[in-house]
Amino acid sequence: MGTRKFLLSATEASELVCAFQNCRNSDTKIRLQAVRLYGEGYPVDQIQDICTCNSRTLLRWCANYRQGGIAALCDQRKGGNRAKLTQENLRKIEQQLHRYTPAQLLGKGHTTGPDEGTYWNVPDLARLLDQEYGVVFQTNGSYYQLLAKCAMTYQRPAKQYKSHSATKLMAFEEALEKKTTGYRAGGTGHGDSCRR
Repeated sequence: MGTRKFLLSATEASELVCAFQNCRNSDTKIRLQAVRLYGEGYPVDQIQDICTCNSRTLLRWCANYRQGGIAALCDQRKGGNRAKLTQENLRKIEQQLHRYTPAQLLGKGHTTGPDEGTYWNVPDLARLLDQEYGVVFQTNGSYYQLLAKCAMTYQRPAKQYKSHSATKLMAFEEALEKKTTGYRAGGTGHGDSCRR
């Protein structure tokens, strides 16, 4: 291999070190470090081990740095679904989810689920995002993540046995409560303590 044409000045190396120390994005940090090491004359195989990159990628990063400086090494990815909503959108959505039911925002008859628009679910959230923000996520997992980010917790509906009479069930529960309350307050009436 011939002499290395890509060499950094002391100032450029110092700027890369400073950018590395202040960077929070791990992918960008790897690029900053790899370019600095290469520009300071480290062997390519050693840089590949340290930064887990191949030689072609390393040379591309160096070329990007030469053309655009440190900014060209920053992560340029949009971030998928997360990039579709601004922070202001996220705050507004969180307020809407906590303040209104799906039926109130989408209209009765335009909600899904057995609760008739009382609780938020993925299809209703998807409809809200599409109608008000023009955003459609690619997977249901993204909607679940958004619900979690908005501090919405999953509520499992209570089981209802339709074959049971509501009147008989209430009478049973009242009788059970009276028995339980009697034992707690007055004991058994057959002594001072209960044995198990």
